Amino acid sequence: MTPTRQATVRLTQFAHGGGCACKIPPGELEEVVSGLTVPPLAGGDTPLLVGLATGDDAAVVTLPGQSGTAMVCTADFFTPVVDDAYDWGRIAAANALSDVYAMGGRPVLAVNLLAWPRDRLPFELAREVLRGGLDIATEAGCHVGGGHSVDDPEPKYGMAVTGVADPERLLRNDTGRPGLPLSLTKPLGLGVLNNRHKVTGERFEQAVATMTALNREASEAALAAGATCATDVTGFGLLGHLHKLAKASGVTAVLDTAAVPYLDGAREAVRDGYVSGGTRRNLEWAAPFTGFGTTDADTRLLLADAQTSGGLLIAGEVPGAPVVGELVPYDGSHTVVLE
Repeated sequence: MTPTRQATVRLTQFAHGGGCACKIPPGELEEVVSGLTVPPLAGGDTPLLVGLATGDDAAVVTLPGQSGTAMVCTADFFTPVVDDAYDWGRIAAANALSDVYAMGGRPVLAVNLLAWPRDRLPFELAREVLRGGLDIATEAGCHVGGGHSVDDPEPKYGMAVTGVADPERLLRNDTGRPGLPLSLTKPLGLGVLNNRHKVTGERFEQAVATMTALNREASEAALAAGATCATDVTGFGLLGHLHKLAKASGVTAVLDTAAVPYLDGAREAVRDGYVSGGTRRNLEWAAPFTGFGTTDADTRLLLADAQTSGGLLIAGEVPGAPVVGELVPYDGSHTVVLE
């Protein structure tokens, strides 16, 4: 835990939630999108390789006349997760770019998505948010070509990102196979630390550093290791994203809870009650598809913790990333089992 650094304006106080904890609950979202499949386009010469069916991290289409290149498209935005405007911009951009990395792609072009309460917050802060996003995109080698803004009661920021990938070397959430280990490239606990920050104003440098770290190296390492299955861990928590991967792949995931890494201060934040409503909804949603065994209540909450700009969960071993479990044949009742 680090000493508090006070922000002049506490951006987190202008939003009902923060970061990816603001996502629509996964169960409700599944009902909304149920049946909204995309029919084949008449005369289309850009086949949809990855769409809505498996709830993957981004959409992927092949480019006309370029069989070796696919286009990866995604969008992500959220309310302030930290009080510092520049850091919020960096975090939101890293989170948006992560969906491209989670598919094994390389981001090429991004446009900003900005909602701003123009009568309540100075535009100087909006500029700092945009500057943070630009700096992270520049670090990623991704152009930023403008964007769209609206007047909104709550501040929100993110990006729509287009990337490219090799269609024969995608990382998908439906290609997991029994026998593959599971690697996690960032520690958990971002949600509870962010919630503590929102309530108390305490600043957690380890959380900011984790959220602003690009998943580029993790994606490249996964591809180099021959992995074909991955997802990133964000608002639905590790349990939720692991469930989506296991369900799409038709397997069960066995999670070694003792091997899962956590940020310093995360368990203390849970102990002290700094758990968001989004995390509690995640855990409630996870109950039918998870075999919890003897896992204690605090660990269950951390495994369901709503992450913002979390790491990649990869079916395969990746240098430097802990192995936190494995995929096994579907057990007939659970997609996730805790040990």
